[in-house]
Parts: sequence; C-alpha cells; structure tokens
Amino acid sequence: MDIAIRGRNTEVSDSLRSAVEEKVARLTRFLDGVERAEVRFSEERNPRISEREVCEVTVHGHGHIVRARATAADSLAAIDRVVDKLEHRMEKLKGKLVARSHPRRPGSVDSPLNGARRTSETASVEPDDADEGQSRIVKTKQFAIKPMTPEEAALQMGLLGHDFFFFTNAETGMAAVVYRRNDGDVGLIDAT
Repeated sequence: MDIAIRGRNTEVSDSLRSAVEEKVARLTRFLDGVERAEVRFSEERNPRISEREVCEVTVHGHGHIVRARATAADSLAAIDRVVDKLEHRMEKLKGKLVARSHPRRPGSVDSPLNGARRTSETASVEPDDADEGQSRIVKTKQFAIKPMTPEEAALQMGLLGHDFFFFTNAETGMAAVVYRRNDGDVGLIDAT
C-alpha cells in the first residue's frame, strides 16, 4: 500500500511517520485491495480548543473511498482515533460487500428492496437580491464519476461521511444525487 503523509502548519516527525505507516498498513486486513492512503496532519489555531491536533486519512481501494477525521491533544492520539474510525467503516463496507454477494430474498426483513421508496421532490428556489449576501464559490473539487446504483452511492456517501453524493445512475445513465434527509433516511434526486 502506498501511504502519503503530509502536514499543514505542523511538522511530521520521523517517529510519527513510522507510527502512521505501521497503523495505516494494518487497515489492509479489513479490506483486500487497498491501494493507497493519504494522511494529513494539521493544527487548529484557536487557543480555546484543547484537542488541537487534527488527523484526516483517506483510503482508496476496490473502487471505494473511505475517509475519517479525528482530533486529539497530540498527533499520536489523533492517528489512533482516526484508525479506529476507519476500522469501523471498513468492517461496515466489507459486511455490505459480502451481503451484496449473498443477497437475501425479496420478501426478507433485511432485504434492501423492502421499504425502499423513491419519491421525486422538487424544490423551488427564489432568486436573491444581488446586494444581499451573495454566495461565492470558495472551493472547487473535480473527481471521476463512475456509474453505480443508488444503493452503492448511498453506501459511498456513508463511507465518506458526507450528507450528499453525486454520481451517474447506472439504471438511467443520467446524473443523480443521493442525500441524507433530516429524518435520517436517504433521498434520491434523478435527472430526467
């Protein structure tokens, strides 16, 4: 596994680097095919925050991206916390991958088709006055989009810890978004 370690506003010592490589390399036991991991350390500048050391790890493999972020008083404790979160998320992913290869019958209680609802929701957006609080784009991301089912997109959204996920719907071939609703369920917006 290729491990890239970077520090922003903080120094990454050799002892910390070796500890990170050892702990992150152990993640391969939870999921085969882990290709690379990106580890980023940073420090919160707010003096009121007691847990100032931030560690974020992104693991790429088997077409999935698993990300976790943790804070602690020191960098070693932060890497321990983030590895614990990643282990939990990778076990969850592995369980879902195994469940996908052994699907339950359609009438089963745990079947993904049972209780799956699709609703089309439309939202109307009223234009704001140009003078009042006009939003500006402060960050741009680009990423490759692969076709997947809405269920796979919802899984990927959960693994990334995001509230939405943009993807190409394999069933329709069009752009789509899954998002976390306020009631805890997942919604689907499908282009027509």
